[in-house]
Amino acid sequence: MKPIDEGRGKAGAGGAEDAGGTASPGGALAALSLATVLASLGAGSANVALPTLAHVFTASFQQVQWVVLAYLLAVTALIVGAGRLGDLVGRRRLLLAGIALFTAASLLCSGAPHLWLLIAARAVQGLGAAVMMALTMAFVAETVPGARIGRAMGMLGSMSAIGTALGPSLGGVLISGLGWRALFLVNVPLGLLTLLLARRHLPVDRQTVDRQTSDPAGARPGFDRAGMALLALTLAAYALAMTLGRGGFGAANAALLAVAVLGVFLFVRVEGRVASPLVRLAGFRDPVLSAGLAAGTLVTTVIMATLVVGPFHLARGLGLDDALVGLVLAVGPVVAALTGVPAGRLVDRFGARRTTCAGLLAMAAGAVALSMTRVSSGVVGYVVPLVVVTAGYAVFQTANNTAVMAETAPERRGVTSALVNLSRNLGLVTGASVMGAVFTFAAASDDVTTASPRAVATGVRFTFAVGAALILCALALVVGGGLLARAYATRATGGTDTRPAGTDVTSGGTGTTSGAAGAPQTRAATDPGASGR
Repeated sequence: MKPIDEGRGKAGAGGAEDAGGTASPGGALAALSLATVLASLGAGSANVALPTLAHVFTASFQQVQWVVLAYLLAVTALIVGAGRLGDLVGRRRLLLAGIALFTAASLLCSGAPHLWLLIAARAVQGLGAAVMMALTMAFVAETVPGARIGRAMGMLGSMSAIGTALGPSLGGVLISGLGWRALFLVNVPLGLLTLLLARRHLPVDRQTVDRQTSDPAGARPGFDRAGMALLALTLAAYALAMTLGRGGFGAANAALLAVAVLGVFLFVRVEGRVASPLVRLAGFRDPVLSAGLAAGTLVTTVIMATLVVGPFHLARGLGLDDALVGLVLAVGPVVAALTGVPAGRLVDRFGARRTTCAGLLAMAAGAVALSMTRVSSGVVGYVVPLVVVTAGYAVFQTANNTAVMAETAPERRGVTSALVNLSRNLGLVTGASVMGAVFTFAAASDDVTTASPRAVATGVRFTFAVGAALILCALALVVGGGLLARAYATRATGGTDTRPAGTDVTSGGTGTTSGAAGAPQTRAATDPGASGR
């Protein structure tokens, strides 16, 4: 076994030297941060343009909503395939291509003469974003010393929150001042800057170099095209089932959901038979990976409730105008952006598992407070628990991402990073539909836009009570996953856990052997899933 710092420090420094660029973890982190901001901007900025686009192109709302859906579907359906492809052909090479594709597609969006060309360009932009989202976290382990990996993950979380918060506000300013085309054109200089920094500072693809050294012919495992196609269709069907109808669930939604269920069944069968699967199903036997992905989905489902339910409480319950509603909703992303880096420092100091649990406990406390909110408590009574929930989410996200990535073998970091981002996307998609349905049911109103303040308050309380229960389920998963990981480690060492009492399996900068180097090696003898990653 070797300390976490050893392999990562060499990979980061050596990789940059091999690439012929400057060995600068700071420069690499700046490139990854900008890539994260670009992907978040692409997701959030277009929503504010829908009324303008409907007017410009003389189209219905159902038609212009595909400007948003095309991007969402492309990211959701292709992100895992992008991560796996990066593991096979080289993460640096693919990330550079993804940034270039996103930038070119943004230029095409800004000049689109027809709505359907804009929608097609947005799908291409989503493909570039899928590559960026899939590979940014994977690069952290290649470029940042192990003792600072938590802070780096926190920085990426902050950048994602900044992009999310900046999207609607920047979009509104650009549309009102320069027109809707500026909304996409602004991505071009940002994309070029990101491409320049990434090309200069990201480390060379070490897995490609190692393969060429051991095998001059450059033989590599094949890409699982059948698995990729099945997974993409399955995820697209699920995303459409959850988003079409704006909260309603009709025959089309049910049919799409049935297609998604069938797709999962076929995907599992295919992955169990191919020599080089897109996703190694045995890897999900790793309790840290499985618990982290499941908890991430549950938690982001609750976070989406603040964006779906919150506006109704603020507008209908408290009587705020649109400007004040937007200002209050911006509190969440701002808090997340400010919490990311401090959360990373906590991870490096106290370990990922403990910090994950602390973040979940904070979220649960905030959700319970929201479940007891009253109209009489005013804006403060809503904002204070919202701040607690959002800060807890930032801590959880940083720690959970660090824990999952630390447990991943270098040759699978791309696909694991993609799975982490996919779990987040699925939570957001599910939350928009499911938590919206819970809110409508609890408010006992066919149209919540005209519901009474009292009915809205009842719906809000019930929705966040459900949210608190989901967060506690996520906490149980994380704790259970940690206990199983310790049990595997104990069995692998002959029934004796040699770690000091209280040692975190993914401890940060304490000098203890961490999950990145120790746990997969010790569990491999007893856990058949560990060798699958």
